Amino acid sequence: MLTKRYFLLTGWLWFSLVPSGFSQELNCKINISYDQVKVNQQATNATQLYAEMQAVMTDLINGRRWSTDAFAPEEKINMTLSLIVQRATAQGDYECQAQVQVTRPVYGSSYESVLLRFVDRSFQFNYLPDKPLNYNDNSYSDNLTSLLAFYAYTALAMDYDSFGKLGGNPYILRAYNVANLAQNSPYAGWDSRGDSRTRYWLAENLQSQQMQPFREAIYTYHRLALDTFNDDPDQARKQILDVLDAIRQVNQLKPTAVLVNAFFDAKSDELVQIFSNASPEARRQAFTLLSQLDPTKTESYRRLNR
Repeated sequence: MLTKRYFLLTGWLWFSLVPSGFSQELNCKINISYDQVKVNQQATNATQLYAEMQAVMTDLINGRRWSTDAFAPEEKINMTLSLIVQRATAQGDYECQAQVQVTRPVYGSSYESVLLRFVDRSFQFNYLPDKPLNYNDNSYSDNLTSLLAFYAYTALAMDYDSFGKLGGNPYILRAYNVANLAQNSPYAGWDSRGDSRTRYWLAENLQSQQMQPFREAIYTYHRLALDTFNDDPDQARKQILDVLDAIRQVNQLKPTAVLVNAFFDAKSDELVQIFSNASPEARRQAFTLLSQLDPTKTESYRRLNR
């Protein structure tokens, strides 16, 4: 498999000089909002507690090497993890809603396209002050490290899929392994029960053979369409219409696929912008496909008919 670094430095020549030092893959910003919960009575300073929690989480996800590839500082994958704490106990149990967002630069522009926007409604873990976070790929130790590892590998999988056809395979296997090891834990989100928009189904979709055309479409959308948009917008739009048609076919096989839902959560505004200056026929085709695939945002897509 050709690595992201190959495409950036050799194929695209984004950077005129190869930096002398390389670093970890992720540039993840973690935000924690705890306005909804009462201050832990055993904590003398709630701000200090959550600042420490944010720091140790950031250190794990940004400080660890998640692949064997060399990343220059400019190549790091931008990611945000926003937590809304909904419940906290003196024993260090936390129940949160999390939003994970991964972005990707578009060649020849300063624009960052959202690769993944995923809401995790069962982001639950135990954390006590001064507790170190130690993650091991081969075993489940605690839910917080498994959550961070799962989304780190998912971010790499989505990013690599956008640079090379099915390029995220190694990281999908690792994310799936994290989910599999955590299935017997007491925490929600790791098994198939209940909500269809969980980590389990995200991992299942990523490794499903039925979803392979979707993953190939991710490559077409980003590498063949967005990255060439400035050179030939009409051709890029044609490629994206083909992508939407491929997703339509996948959606017929797996109508509740969380990856498809996540795609439109990430791309709906971008797609409207892409087709807003297209020909009337292209706008019509885009509206028809988008309103079928993402009916909850039909009103937003109606702008393409004006």
